[in-house]
Amino acid sequence: MSIETERKKQLVKDYAIKPGDTGSPEVQIAILSERINALTGHFQNHGKDLHSRRGLLKMVSRRRGLLAYLQKKDGARYEALIKRLGLRK
Repeated sequence: MSIETERKKQLVKDYAIKPGDTGSPEVQIAILSERINALTGHFQNHGKDLHSRRGLLKMVSRRRGLLAYLQKKDGARYEALIKRLGLRK
């Protein structure tokens, strides 16, 4: 499931480190988290959709890798991001 263009622009604006920043780990993780949450809701009604489940697992893996990179590079930014997104409760 993709997210709407306006929602994606809002996420980029909210999580960008500097204006025009679309490639920082914070922005990428925020967009992936939004897509993961949308797909999780999709599985409430479509439990046997195994093709989408594979895509979900790939997105979770990509997000985990980006989080590991951010934690290794700058622990303070990592802590702030997971608190802001509500991850790792």
